[in-house]
Amino acid sequence: MIDTLGLSLEVAKVGLLLFSVVNVVPVMNWVERRAAALIQDRPGPNRVGPFGLLQPIADVIKFLWKEDPIPQGVNRWLYALAPFLSLLPATLVIAALPMGDYVEILGRQIQLQVADMNVGLLYFMAIGSLSIYGILFGGWASNNKFSLIGSMRSSSQIISYEIPLGLAAAAAVVLYGSFSLREMTLAQEGTWFGFIPRWGVFVQPLGFLLFFIASFAETNRLPFDLPETEAELVAGYHTEYGSMKFATFFMAEYMNLASISGLMVCLYFGGWHLPWVSDGQLVALLGRNLTGLLQFIVFFTKVYLFLMVYVWVRWTVPRFRFDQLMDLAWRNLIPLGLVNLVLTAIGLYYLEGR
Repeated sequence: MIDTLGLSLEVAKVGLLLFSVVNVVPVMNWVERRAAALIQDRPGPNRVGPFGLLQPIADVIKFLWKEDPIPQGVNRWLYALAPFLSLLPATLVIAALPMGDYVEILGRQIQLQVADMNVGLLYFMAIGSLSIYGILFGGWASNNKFSLIGSMRSSSQIISYEIPLGLAAAAAVVLYGSFSLREMTLAQEGTWFGFIPRWGVFVQPLGFLLFFIASFAETNRLPFDLPETEAELVAGYHTEYGSMKFATFFMAEYMNLASISGLMVCLYFGGWHLPWVSDGQLVALLGRNLTGLLQFIVFFTKVYLFLMVYVWVRWTVPRFRFDQLMDLAWRNLIPLGLVNLVLTAIGLYYLEGR
C-alpha cells in the first residue's frame, strides 16, 4: 500500500529544496550587477523596484518575449537540446547536498536532503561532469567558429581541472573515511582543543585551496572564463543563442556555482553546523524543527558567502591566457593535489597507529 502522507511530504521537501537552489539565479543576477557597480563606482540597477530588486523579474519577462531565431546551417536538434543538457546536471547534483539534519512533521523524520546516498560525493562528481556535453553540443551545433572554439576550450579546461578537483575530494574521502556527504558533514561537528571548529578546512587547507581554484575553471568563471571571453570569441559557445535558450545557459552557470559552493561547504566548512555550538545544544534550546530551520539558514548563508567571493574575484582578478590556464593545472595544481593526498594518507596512518 502506498504511503500517501510520506510520499506527499517527500515531494514537498524536494520541491522546497529545489526551489531554494533555483532562487539563487535571480538573487545572483541582481548581486552580480550590484556588486560590479559598487566595485567600479557605478550606480548599478536602481530603476526597476527599490534598489533595482525587481530587475531579475524584468529580465525574465524580456527573455520570455524576445524573438528566438535559429541561424542557418545549425544542427537543429542538438542546438535546441544543448542548453537543457547544460542545466540538467546542475539541477540533479542538488540531490546529494545535505542542507540540514532533519525535522519532524506529523511524527515523521524528514531529512533536509533529497537523497542520502553512501556514494554522494561520487554521484556529485559524476553527474556534475556531464554538463560539458551541453557546452560541446551547443558550440558544435551552432555552426559558428567562435562557438566551436569556445566549446573546445571548455572541454579541455573542464577535463584538466577535474583532476585537481578530484584529488582534493579524494583527500577529503581519506580524511573522513566515507563518500557520503552527510557523514562528512556530521564528522565536522564539535571542536578541537575546545575552540577550533572540526571543519575540514583546518586539516585540509591545501585541499580546500586546490578545490577552490579548480572550481573557478569548472564553472567557467573569471579569471578562467576562456570559453566565452568576449575580446576573442564574441560570447564563446553561446554566441548564437538568444531568448530562453541563452537564459537556460545563464541559469546553468549560477546553479553550478551554487552546487559547487554547497559541496565546498560540506567538505570544508562544516555544512549546516555552527561553530562552537553542537546540534544537541540547539535542539535543547530551540526544539528539533527550529533547529532544522536554523541549520538550513546556516547552510545557505555559507553558500551565499562563497557566491559573493566568486563575484568579488570576477571584478578583481584579470583573465588568464589559455596557455597559463593549462600550465597552472598540469604543472602546479595536479602535483600539489598528489602531494596533498599522499601527506593526508601518511598523516592518518601514523595518527591511527598511536
